[in-house]
Formats: sequence, C-alpha cells, structure tokens
Amino acid sequence: MIRVGILSVSDEAARGVYPDTTHTALREALAAGPFEVAAYELVPQESAQIKRVLRLWADREGYELILSAGGTGLSPRDNTPEATRELLEREVPGLAEQMRACIGASPHVVLSRGVVGTRGRSLIVNLPGEPDDARVALEAIFPLLSKTIEMITGKTLTSQR
Repeated sequence: MIRVGILSVSDEAARGVYPDTTHTALREALAAGPFEVAAYELVPQESAQIKRVLRLWADREGYELILSAGGTGLSPRDNTPEATRELLEREVPGLAEQMRACIGASPHVVLSRGVVGTRGRSLIVNLPGEPDDARVALEAIFPLLSKTIEMITGKTLTSQR
C-alpha cells in the first residue's frame, strides 16, 4: 500500500465558509488503487502552513504520496506551487504536464500552476482545488504513480494500477 497525505489549501474552507469537499473526491479516486489515506489536513493559503505540513509529512511521517489540493491558480493568494517548490529536491515536470493535458471536468485545469516533485522518499503533487478538477488531474497520472513511487522509494509495489 502507498501511504497518502491529503492537504487541502483553501482560505474559505479553513474559515468554515464552506466544507472542504475536494479531499472527499480525492479519497474516492484513491480507493480504486493501492492507496491508504494516512492523513488529512486543511490549511489556509499561507506559505508557512503549507510548508509546515509538507515538510512534516515528507520528512517525519515518510508518506510516499502527498497530495495538495488548492492554491494553484492565478489569484494573488494562490501560492501553493511556490511554497512546494521551496521544499522540493527534484521536480518531475512530466507529471504536472500530464495533469494539465487532461482537461477533463473543466478547461480551467490548464490554468493550474501545480508542480510535482520529490522530497526524500515522498512524491508531492499539487492539484487544482475544485473537486472534479482535482480528481481528473489525479486520475490523469494514476497509471504512472506506482512506478514513480517505486523509483523514489526503491520499494516494489505488489498492486499496480
């Protein structure tokens, strides 16, 4: 099993203006593969909070896959890619490009500035914040996740998607 942390990044959801439904959509998508959601957290669009969670999950918890959803657009508060990029050891631009190439639920997915990369033995993936867009972007890279995580961790995964 691939241990997954889901970080939702939204000022409004963090303030309780509306519920965070993106993590639910991601959990449903992950149920189709060899994934176990080990952690979930919701934070506002603050770089320090985003980095705190990503660092903790990669460095201390050692989750093989860390998904962040939200804060990847073009508004002034959208800073998830910048916060993530500061922590990455290596970027994996092909996965980010694959997600943007699959327009799926919304043509707005191409406006996502999300990055993908590694930190230690963790793969960190920035997804769009809208539930359908996040799910479609994640599903676009599903066929590559097991192999990518095997390469990062050196583990052989018995269940391939």
